[in-house]
Amino acid sequence: MTTSSSDGVAAVLAPVYRDHDGLLRIVLIVRTDRGHHGGQLALPGGRVDPGETALDAALREAEEEIGLDPASVRVIEELPPVRSGPTNLDVHPILGRIPLGAAWRPNPHEVAEVLEPAVEELWDPAHRRELLFTSSRFPDGLLVDGIPVGGKVLWGMTLRILDDLVPRLLAGEWADELA
Repeated sequence: MTTSSSDGVAAVLAPVYRDHDGLLRIVLIVRTDRGHHGGQLALPGGRVDPGETALDAALREAEEEIGLDPASVRVIEELPPVRSGPTNLDVHPILGRIPLGAAWRPNPHEVAEVLEPAVEELWDPAHRRELLFTSSRFPDGLLVDGIPVGGKVLWGMTLRILDDLVPRLLAGEWADELA
């Protein structure tokens, strides 16, 4: 997707890899407790700059946010965009395979932590429930439909992207590319 204007368009990278036991894992970030998305779990990403493709933006943002070398990402598929209501953005997820053992270099201004949950854990119905999300923006908490991941709450647009992606990963849709 090439954009003529960056207004209202963002992209995220869904980086996945197989661990030493063969489990498929996905990389999530915990945003610093600043701004509109402070404290939230997310996929690395951000706005698409003018003249940039969604893929270019997702790779650039992943490098800026967690130090992921764009050359190490094998792009599997550009997924259907998801609308983010609060920010009024069309977010374009990009599925990419990354090598095992990537060394994260989180940007301290944007990323508080990098998490690497097993994909199958994100689809366990026993984990999904109403949870209390707290941050500087929501000090009293906000009840959300979510999943606990690494002591944090996965919810909102990132959860909606994963609601589409995770069952497809578990069903083996990209088995050859992720072997």
